Amino acid sequence: MNDTNQTVGSTTYQKIKRDIIFGALRPGSKLKLDMLKERYDASLSTLRETLNRLTSEGFVEAPAQRGFFVKPVSVEDLEEIANLRTLLECHALGLSIQNGDAEWEGQLVAAHHKLHLMEQRMLAGDESQVELWKRYDWEFHLAMIQACKSKNLLSLHATLFDKYLRYQMLVLTNRGEVAIREHKAMFDATLARDTATAQRLLDEHIRSGWQHTLASVSWGTSG
Repeated sequence: MNDTNQTVGSTTYQKIKRDIIFGALRPGSKLKLDMLKERYDASLSTLRETLNRLTSEGFVEAPAQRGFFVKPVSVEDLEEIANLRTLLECHALGLSIQNGDAEWEGQLVAAHHKLHLMEQRMLAGDESQVELWKRYDWEFHLAMIQACKSKNLLSLHATLFDKYLRYQMLVLTNRGEVAIREHKAMFDATLARDTATAQRLLDEHIRSGWQHTLASVSWGTSG
C-alpha cells in the first residue's frame, strides 16, 4: 500500500479496536461491512484487512461463511487473559527493575504522577475522562516494564492489556482508594528495586481487578 492507504488503514484499525475495547461495538455483535463503511468512512478492502487483523489478534471472530463478529466475553476468557497478563507483566517487571536506568526511573515517576492526579479526580466524583484515566493507567504499567529490553514481550503484553481492558470497561465502577494504594505500593517497590515485592504486588493488583470484574459483569447479557 502507499503511504496514504497505510495511514487510512492504521486509523481505521485504531478506531475499530478502540470501539471494541471501550464497548461502542458490543461483545458478540455482528460487524456488517456496510455499517462499518459508513461509520468509519473506509473502503471495503480496508475494512476487510482491518477485521482480519483484529481476528488474528483475538478481538474479532470470523466463523466460516458468517461474516465478522466482535469476540464474545466469558468468564473463562477473562481468567485466561488475566493469568497470561500476570505471567508476562511480572516477568517483564523483574527484567525492567534489573535493567532500568535513571531515565527509566524518571519516566516511571512522571507516569505515576499523571495517573495519581487522575485517580484523585475520579475519587472526587469526576468521571468525565474515563478513557484518559485508562490511558494513564496503561502508561503507568508500561513505564514499569519498559526497560525489560524485549520488544516481543512488550508487544505481547500490549495486546493482552487491551484484551484485559475490554473486560474492565464492561464494569462502570472503579476500585477507588484500593487501586490508588495498590499503584502507589507497586511504584514504591519498583523504584526501590525490590523485585520480589514489586512482582507480588503486581500479581495481587491484577488479580484484584480480575475478581472485581468477575463480580460486576452481567455475563448473561454479553452477547
